[in-house]
Amino acid sequence: MTGPAITLNLPEALYDWLKQRAEQTHRSIEDELLETVAAAIPLTEELSDDLNEAISHLHLLDDQALWRAARSHLSAELATEMERLHLKRQREGLTENETQILSNRVHQYEQTMLIRAQAAALLKQRGHNVSGLVVSGK
Repeated sequence: MTGPAITLNLPEALYDWLKQRAEQTHRSIEDELLETVAAAIPLTEELSDDLNEAISHLHLLDDQALWRAARSHLSAELATEMERLHLKRQREGLTENETQILSNRVHQYEQTMLIRAQAAALLKQRGHNVSGLVVSGK
């Protein structure tokens, strides 16, 4: 990737951390730094404000909290209600109130999936193997 070049003096501890991550991911320190900076400043103008807010703090979490976020899921009750409303819509249609409820549930689902995906991406950036999240969904 080409672009403007800068010179940056890093504290030794930060440099060592970047070097270790770069070695773990078999990348250059420059690539690791670029990805870290890009993750800290997500380009999320396409998301709604509430979805942006839902993921805006994730980069501040420690690994354990990120793993919890990456394994989070919609409650069984909400998932069941969403499925019931989808089926009812296919069979006979929904009332205006039911349509609004379904829309809210779908939005909750999207938010949950976005948080899971962003948390998994951050874990991967930090050198963790997240393939189990994709395979098992947990």
